[in-house]
Amino acid sequence: MQRIVLDTNVLVSSLLNKQSLPYLLYRAWDEGKYTLVTSPEQLEELERVLCYPKLKKYINDSQATILVTGLWNHAEVVSELPDVEYSNDPTDNRIIATAIAGKSTYLVTGDKRDLLHLVIVEGVKIVTVRQMLTIFGVAE
Repeated sequence: MQRIVLDTNVLVSSLLNKQSLPYLLYRAWDEGKYTLVTSPEQLEELERVLCYPKLKKYINDSQATILVTGLWNHAEVVSELPDVEYSNDPTDNRIIATAIAGKSTYLVTGDKRDLLHLVIVEGVKIVTVRQMLTIFGVAE
């Protein structure tokens, strides 16, 4: 089974629109199509981001709690992340480290500026949501 890290922006986007591609990808995990890998560092970032006032208009506390709790309880949570410096953004480096520590095949992100241009890092392919759904045969 594929091991995949969904960047925080993908997880947040999955809550914003139930018709979106990020939601389809999140649902694919819920349906057992892949192993979702995360880390305490990513989950802390996710909790922080979900508290942003600009997101509170669209995502209620209950939705945020269900997502974070579900990830803690059902995703594979890896710790002891390696120190990596592939990006100028420390949060991106933690996501990359999560993918490496979790022996992930893919890191799925919408971050064109800091992540997608890397293409592959230590065996982890960095792809968009659409690319990942195409790999699963869900989107063309």
